[in-house]
Amino acid sequence: MENIADYMQTLGKNAKAAAQILVKTSTAKKNKALQAIAEQLNIARETIKQANQKDLDQGKNNGLSSALLDRLELTDTRIENMITGLKQIIELPDPVGSIRDLKYNTVGLQIGKMRTPIGVIGMIYESRPNVTIDAAALCLKSGNAIILRGGSEAIHSNQAIAQCIQKGLQEVGLPTDSVQLVNTTDRQAVDLLITMSEYVDVIIPRGGKSLIQRISDHARVPVIKHLDGICHVYIDQYANLEKAYKIVLNAKCYRYGICGAMETLLVHEQVAHTALPTIAKQLEEKGVELRGCEQTIKYLPHLSQATEDDWSTEYLAAILSIRIVSDIDQAINHINHYGSHHTDSICTENTESVKRFLTEVDSSSVMHDTPTCFADGFEYGLGAEIGISTDKLHVRGPVGLEGLTTEKYIVLGDGQTRG
Repeated sequence: MENIADYMQTLGKNAKAAAQILVKTSTAKKNKALQAIAEQLNIARETIKQANQKDLDQGKNNGLSSALLDRLELTDTRIENMITGLKQIIELPDPVGSIRDLKYNTVGLQIGKMRTPIGVIGMIYESRPNVTIDAAALCLKSGNAIILRGGSEAIHSNQAIAQCIQKGLQEVGLPTDSVQLVNTTDRQAVDLLITMSEYVDVIIPRGGKSLIQRISDHARVPVIKHLDGICHVYIDQYANLEKAYKIVLNAKCYRYGICGAMETLLVHEQVAHTALPTIAKQLEEKGVELRGCEQTIKYLPHLSQATEDDWSTEYLAAILSIRIVSDIDQAINHINHYGSHHTDSICTENTESVKRFLTEVDSSSVMHDTPTCFADGFEYGLGAEIGISTDKLHVRGPVGLEGLTTEKYIVLGDGQTRG
């Protein structure tokens, strides 16, 4: 390989040129490319699994945890899910070119907004090779070129998947530079990618907190990110407790390792004596370790005491901290202070409590009588997501096709001049 700086510059120039073609590519042609990629994945199943086995063997030798090896593994079912995901994206409406709010001003000009691709996306991610296909498909459908930099632990898997993407693009006559995989595991490639503002319009990192923090601290390109998933469920004094028990159990135990898993449970003091023993029994039967505030331990004396650090920790494990609050104000203040602006939910039958929670909690998803694990692009009807943003600009929450576009004003006139 040429020196890495020159290599990354070449990727950037090629992506920029491809983006100029994608912006004028029809929906039909983009869908045709996605279909061709799906067919290539189907043909290359065994090749992909063989490449994935190399990564798994290397990962075991390097001491990767069982959780990371599970994320890395590509089974027949997971490859089939990748193909299914492509077909689902084909069925989604294309946001590019849609026009809204078109109206006349006082001199007869029509003014509105049109959706347009962002341009070039830089995607930096770890472990899961299925992200390669998800990110490529979403960017392609939304008219963006993408530069993919996966983790070193998945390099062979990502290369095998990228070959399928390249063949699919070539088959329908779209530039293969629309989707480029960084073919080096050198970390300098990441350092360069996040500073290539002349070519890259947005960086999207997916991975551990340390990776995302490093990219956020050093990027010269706008970043769409979330650092933590410190999600809460608050059981209000007006909650239907039977309903709340099911929500709490699902929010914590659906999957411990997702960013939408509940990490802290808040319980109103008026229902704590009834709710906590039942909740503790159900969670402990699932193997969840519970940590409680001083008041919680009065009801559940066998628990270890939660520390200040617990309230701001994303466990991603079978651990839950519990705090009793005096009212909804204290619950909202706790969430806004310790939370990560990801997803938070209230269990209540009181309309005013719902209104206050939805309005005042500063998170990208705020829920009523819903487990936080529903924070997911597929569940939101986006078909798929490239990530979840806890930022406020330009997109918040699960990022799907529309989140990968921006808007520009369009003005339609008939020779008017400004007096």
